[in-house]
Amino acid sequence: MNISNKTILITGGGSGIGLATAQLLLEKGNRLIITGRSEVRLQQALAQLPGVTAIASDLTDAASVASLVSRLEAEFSDLSVLINNAGQAYAYQLATGADAFTKAGEEITTNYLAVIRLTEQLLPLLSRQPEATIVNVTSIVVFAPSASIPTYSASKAALRSYTQALRHTLAKTTKVKVFELLPPLVNTDFSTEIGGENGIPPQQVATELVAGLEQDVQEIMVGQTAQLYEFHRASPAEAFAAMNQG
Repeated sequence: MNISNKTILITGGGSGIGLATAQLLLEKGNRLIITGRSEVRLQQALAQLPGVTAIASDLTDAASVASLVSRLEAEFSDLSVLINNAGQAYAYQLATGADAFTKAGEEITTNYLAVIRLTEQLLPLLSRQPEATIVNVTSIVVFAPSASIPTYSASKAALRSYTQALRHTLAKTTKVKVFELLPPLVNTDFSTEIGGENGIPPQQVATELVAGLEQDVQEIMVGQTAQLYEFHRASPAEAFAAMNQG
């Protein structure tokens, strides 16, 4: 697909993968809107993104999402690309006293349910375009969960399942294409708690995302994700062991 001269919304666009992607897509002549919960972080991002629009929005809040969608329909009626990048992660072990229910609730709400709600509410707008694209950001852990981020892994596995079903359904009735971005560990502020300093740079993820979109690769596996996928196909048990070694 052509990824120039589009109007694009990136959730979680104020830092990390979202910011790196916004920078790259801006260079390609696109019109960008970024969202995030933190107004301060969005304003800091704008210093690196001339001409980009930032809209503070809590995607876990129904009223905030409704306000965002209304503004997009009014001011960005040519929106044709939605990149669902915002995420939440906790690093912990599934043991007594972990409060896994609370942590999982936040992760599922942000990483899965919020994506479903925003996507559903923006589908009418996207479907009106000559061509449109949805990108859902999952993770390497959809192929082998990490026990150190157990419910984050589960939330991303749920998002992968939804993404596949969405792609199948929209291909029958619309011109909306659905892509999945599957990065490994990435060195961002978001991933600090889960050892992000050992991850790849977000710019690499953004570069591979854009290349994948241009080549119409539905499942864009970044870095070592492709290797783990092949490992998983050969032996899920060994892939799990590799993910959780040490």
